[in-house]
Amino acid sequence: MARIAGVDLPPQKRLWIGLTAIYGIGQARARHLCERAKVDHAKKVKDLVEDEVTRLRQVIESEGRIEGDLRKEIQLNIRRLIEIQCYRGLRHRRNLPVRGQRTHTNARTRKGPRRGAIAQKKKVLGKKG
Repeated sequence: MARIAGVDLPPQKRLWIGLTAIYGIGQARARHLCERAKVDHAKKVKDLVEDEVTRLRQVIESEGRIEGDLRKEIQLNIRRLIEIQCYRGLRHRRNLPVRGQRTHTNARTRKGPRRGAIAQKKKVLGKKG
């Protein structure tokens, strides 16, 4: 089983699709990485030789940020926006869409489930007795 950047690649898939399981690698970047490592991108992950996995690993490490480093960088960028209180930072803080989408209707994914009218509690009557 091929393990790259702390991620087990799915063995039954083709290499260029399997590489997309790594955070920060999409389809185009996966094909580019295969080309640079001189590995056939149409090959199944389970058919890779250890030498090919090693070459892929080296190319991916030299190429740039992936997985934990990338997640950390993105989180720091968001935190910076929130700290400087720019418009995008405020939208992040309020859990609203950041990129100009409408919110009057829609935006349920970002805003969460609707909060309906809160049911009024029945007033407890004084004790008889």
